[in-house]
This record gives sequence, structure tokens and C-alpha cells, in this order.
Amino acid sequence: MAETPTPEMIARMHRFFAVECNNGSWDLIEKADRTEQDDRNMLYMAYSAAYHWSIIGTPLNGARADMLLSQVHSALSQGDAAMVFARRALKFCENNTCKDWDLAFAHAGIALAAGVAGEADLHRRHYALAKQHGEAIKDEEDRRIFKENFAKISDRIL
Repeated sequence: MAETPTPEMIARMHRFFAVECNNGSWDLIEKADRTEQDDRNMLYMAYSAAYHWSIIGTPLNGARADMLLSQVHSALSQGDAAMVFARRALKFCENNTCKDWDLAFAHAGIALAAGVAGEADLHRRHYALAKQHGEAIKDEEDRRIFKENFAKISDRIL
């Protein structure tokens, strides 16, 4: 007979799946030659990560999950959906205590989503804000990671 998991075991499982799904989504976002199945898995994992963070995480984890969902929808050329999550993440970062890199990534998410959605003015405004906030990231490693990711966003929409 199977043992009933304790609340602590369940919490550890939620955290495990939140992290695994989050990291798996980012791996697929970075994958150059994604298949249709990769795209589907990337989307499912991002939503799964958001769900598990909603159970075990903090509100900041929720905002970061929104950033991930925005990135995934942008990668899938779904600009409207990407904008919903990007705006929600930015609103959280503007109204709550976040890391300096969270705010930079939130503006980058708006820039990317706006680019995908064809909103040129919004894209330009948030691209400049992301760049500004990225330069101000205090920790050298965090700044390097932001710049590496930010470099993948064009300064103009196509």
C-alpha cells in the first residue's frame, strides 16, 4: 500500500516540479531548432511551473513565472498573450520589492512581447528602459546574465 505523502513531502514535490518545469522551459526557449512537440512541451512546462510556484512560491516567484510565460508566448509568436504576462510581471516589479535584475527583465519582456505584437512605440520605450535598468544591475554576474539574454532582443521590430 502506498504511503500518503506528508505536507512537507508535497511542498518539496511542488518546488521540485516548479524548478524543473521552469528550467525545462528556458532550455526550450534557447533551443535553435525546436520542433512542434518542443513548442508544445515548452508551453506546458511554463504553465506547469507557474502552477507549482502558485502553490509553494512567493508572489515574486509568481511574477517570475509570468515573465517566463511572456517569453514562451513571444517565442511562439503569440504577441497578445505575451503582452498579458509581460504587463503583469512589470506591474508587480514596479509595485513590490524585486531584485534589480527582475525589473530589467520585466522591461525586456515588454519590449520583446511588444515587438512580437507589432507595437513599435511600446517596444522602443521598454527596450530603452530594459537597457537602462540592465546597465544598473549591481551584481556583475547578474548583469552579465541579463545582457546575454537581452542581446537576443532586437532594438527594432521586424
